[in-house]
Amino acid sequence: MTLSARTAEGLRDRLERFLAPEQVLDREIDRIAWASDASFYRLIPRAVLRPATLDEIRGIFRFARESRMSVTFRAGGTSLSGQAITDGLLVDVASRWRGIEVLDGGARVRVEPGVIGGRVNQLLRAFGRKMGPDPASIHACMMGGILSNNSSGMCCGVVHNSYHTLDSLTFVLPSGTAIDTASPNAAAIFEQTEPALARGLLALRRRILDDARLASRIRAKYRMKNTTGYSLNAFLDFSTPVEIFRNLLIGAEGTLAFIASAVLRTLPELPVRHTGILLFPTIRAACDAIVPLSAAGAAALELMDRAAIRSVELQPGVPELVRGLGPEAAGLLVELQEPAGFDARELAARAAAAAAGLTLLHPPLFTSDPAEQELLWKMRKGMFPSVGAVRKSGTTVIIEDVVFPVASLADAAVDLIALFRKHGYPEAIIFGHAKDGNLHFVLTQGFGSEREIERYARFIDEVVELVVRRYDGALKAEHGTGRNMAPFVEAEWGPEALAIMREVKRLADPDGILNPGVILDPDPRAHLRHLKDLPSVEPEVDRCIECGFCEPRCPSRDLTTTPRQRIVIRREMERLAAAGEGRERLAALERDFGYEVLDTCAADGLCATACPVSIDTGTLTKRFREARHSPRQRRVASWTVEHFATIEKLARGALRAGQLARALLGSRALAALTRPFGPAAWVEPMPRPAPPLPRGSGARPTAVYFPSCVTRTMGSLRGERSLLPLASAFVEVAARAGETLFVPEDVAGTCCGQPYSSKGYVQAHERMLARSVERAWRWSEQGRLPIVLDTTPCTHALRSSRPADESLAEKLAQLRLVDGVEFFEALLPRLPLRPVAGRAAVHPVCSLVRMGAQAKLERIAASACGEACTPARTGCCGFAGDRGWLVPELTAAAMADEAADLEALGAADHLSSSRTCEIGLTRATGRPWRSFIHLLEEATRPPV
Repeated sequence: MTLSARTAEGLRDRLERFLAPEQVLDREIDRIAWASDASFYRLIPRAVLRPATLDEIRGIFRFARESRMSVTFRAGGTSLSGQAITDGLLVDVASRWRGIEVLDGGARVRVEPGVIGGRVNQLLRAFGRKMGPDPASIHACMMGGILSNNSSGMCCGVVHNSYHTLDSLTFVLPSGTAIDTASPNAAAIFEQTEPALARGLLALRRRILDDARLASRIRAKYRMKNTTGYSLNAFLDFSTPVEIFRNLLIGAEGTLAFIASAVLRTLPELPVRHTGILLFPTIRAACDAIVPLSAAGAAALELMDRAAIRSVELQPGVPELVRGLGPEAAGLLVELQEPAGFDARELAARAAAAAAGLTLLHPPLFTSDPAEQELLWKMRKGMFPSVGAVRKSGTTVIIEDVVFPVASLADAAVDLIALFRKHGYPEAIIFGHAKDGNLHFVLTQGFGSEREIERYARFIDEVVELVVRRYDGALKAEHGTGRNMAPFVEAEWGPEALAIMREVKRLADPDGILNPGVILDPDPRAHLRHLKDLPSVEPEVDRCIECGFCEPRCPSRDLTTTPRQRIVIRREMERLAAAGEGRERLAALERDFGYEVLDTCAADGLCATACPVSIDTGTLTKRFREARHSPRQRRVASWTVEHFATIEKLARGALRAGQLARALLGSRALAALTRPFGPAAWVEPMPRPAPPLPRGSGARPTAVYFPSCVTRTMGSLRGERSLLPLASAFVEVAARAGETLFVPEDVAGTCCGQPYSSKGYVQAHERMLARSVERAWRWSEQGRLPIVLDTTPCTHALRSSRPADESLAEKLAQLRLVDGVEFFEALLPRLPLRPVAGRAAVHPVCSLVRMGAQAKLERIAASACGEACTPARTGCCGFAGDRGWLVPELTAAAMADEAADLEALGAADHLSSSRTCEIGLTRATGRPWRSFIHLLEEATRPPV
């Protein structure tokens, strides 16, 4: 055992005195996976801890004080300034601190730090309310970061941010003292348990009030967006120590205490919206439009310079009129919002009147269509990662957010663009919340040489000069001070304010254990330390900027690693291999790579739907799965293609034998007996064998029915209330709508190829794909008839396949592949529906989401029963074809949130569109799931 390994073992032993073994992650692969956040900094933690209680938080603080080890809290890890990384103890609050409670009919909401911001608004929507903060990353960032960075966003300005909507906090000081500020005796408890802190805060308040110039400056600074340093306005806005400290914690970036929960006051939701994009000849003309548009009631005014527009102009859904603009052009994304019941025509008229007097390149493009509005916002929100995605390999992406007085915004933007040119950043873009004078600038930067580092240092020095001295703005608006601006707090605030901030830190955290290097750092070059380099690895993932937007969609996020972490680990392996050093570390990563990165990846592609640049990390997984196959394994896979029909028969036989054994021995005994067989083990629920397929009526077919290999093999689950097998129900329901389906006699042995593709068997996948396409070409009469599939993953797999053989690719392109959900949704008007009583829960499988057809499944369910709903936290079930049998813990982890949501729905029926997913859903939720086809058959069944 090496010295470092013995040291790590000793650390674990000490941590396990107050934490369970599974709450301490200290393997090499764990430490690397958590070494990066969304910023351009990188630090490798000693260990990652997952506490679940306040007592465990106290234990961590006690250990840190005694060991003189730093502690950093991490929620979503979407922090852009390095606030969520450390070389000490990293405390993950995303996995165990997800409590949320709507209070007072939606007027307030209590949240824990691991709750995703978008989830809060999702729950509040039923009450016609929303949170004040509205950051662009709201569907990925978590409440811990929103509070600790005093996040704001597009519409909330300086009035409705985290600071101003805060009602109360529960926090834990490094000393171990825990205070709920909502408690009637909170002030007394605070002063009794923390007398030095309480007295010190009052002394600082008097110091500020006695300095009229400083007090005036603080008031002025917070009339703009400002998150540079600590929230000194708390000393002027509140008078008691506990109130002052409560609001000092907002924007403190985890440097003063741990925020265990918060209660926020909410705002009315404004669902009547009119959104548009206005294009101007210059950025100055765009800035001149801010005042009249604000006066017209614009809730959001998002400025975009020409480079920012260029970064997204070719993305799907972006209006064509933004292409081909001149080099000086700029745009404003404008949105007006009003409460429910407001006349949308009046809103449109107000927008048109405000735009009428502006100097525009094109007539304004406004819309009230939610889908079109979403595309416009997607364009705006995708600008930061889009620049990162096209950066030169080996460089990183940097985003900063500065604030200028609105009256000076045009001049400041022009000066900022001049700095880009001066320092050699031609790719840099500017966008931001123009209504608040808040500009974000994004650039790409390499840190591979001292020359590059010094170029960046000179640029930042001039940015500070421009923002602070020339325009008296703020260096940070809403992303928190972080590491990049920590050396410049004094430049913005002056020595008096800096001294007060340092005293706040000393009073609250006298041992300096909480997030050192963030907010305050005396080293003038601190922002140039711990820089992240992004080595080239694979084309699929080189565009990744590690923003973390993918993580909430990942089914393995609470079990092993996320897409971002898979990429971070892969990059570290490349670093170590290229350097020729750290062989032990590389060997440790390789040892755990299989399970943590490959085996537990569902390869469902949902990460691509959340990624601003559509990176599907599953493609990387498949590549590595392919690489680890032996020649013998590849030959066996190819053999199975040639004998696939026989394998189907064997599978049905195995299921028949298993069901007989289950009846004789019971599920537990059978599971125990078969456990040594691994993938062949009996894991409930297991389906019955599928019965023979139905045959056609002989009438002229209107479509080909291609039952999947899963349908041909796996029958009903125990507890299903279905009279007909799936294939028979499929044909029967179609007939009730007047459709005649042709079931090919030689369908056995054909498959979409997904089982081979997901496992990385490229050659076997090509062979199976070729067979299926050739047969489908013949069945469909050379593409004349549509081909309907009953399993959504199969539809998506065929649609997204790209055969290497050009003639085969041409045939596949001409096939009309229709998913069963799409097919029957179109038939709803022709079906003799007698809705079944009761509520149905719907689970759109990943492939249906990727095809954008989840609303069709919801529509079918709503038409065929009394009420249909999709659980709020629906995601990938983690079954992923065979992962549910090979790695059953993946399904359990992936479905935990959705299973909890189902408890509240009280549904009588549970519907999906994939047999294997239905098995996983049944196992994870304890409720029987079935195909939506069975509901349609029940709802269209002729009365007896």
